[in-house]
Amino acid sequence: MSSLIAIKTPCIGVCSTGIGDVVCRGCKRFTHEVINWNGYSQEQKRAIDQRLAQFLALCVANKFRIMDLKLLHWQLEVQKIRYQADHDPYCHVFVLLKAGAAQITAPEQFGFEVLAPFRRVPLVDLRDQIDEEFWVLSSAHYDRYIATADMFGDNGIEQAAP
Repeated sequence: MSSLIAIKTPCIGVCSTGIGDVVCRGCKRFTHEVINWNGYSQEQKRAIDQRLAQFLALCVANKFRIMDLKLLHWQLEVQKIRYQADHDPYCHVFVLLKAGAAQITAPEQFGFEVLAPFRRVPLVDLRDQIDEEFWVLSSAHYDRYIATADMFGDNGIEQAAP
């Protein structure tokens, strides 16, 4: 069924590719993905969306643990916060933090906990750290798999499609 769901642009309206970044600081897509998005097939868009969701979930899971998924989803619904149900639940935690990290004083009431090494760090700072780590991970992926020439003669220059 997820293959029938149209993939929406991950753009959040904070594009930094126009000022020279090869990885957008807003949505974490590569320049060529931002430029060519409307020409991509749903399968191509889905591949990009899945990569982004996997990277974000990894960054969030390094700092938080979901204790009660039903409670997390209930809070998202009550707070009227949109989230993509087909994304990893750790992406849902990040959506919640983006919407209201400053208002959350008891994460367990939202179905998650902060891992021990980060418990003294304010949620707003953790949210910002995750966003930066997500960008660094996307940038490293770009540098390794897109910008770097491979041993088979590919010049590694940005390609039109993923």
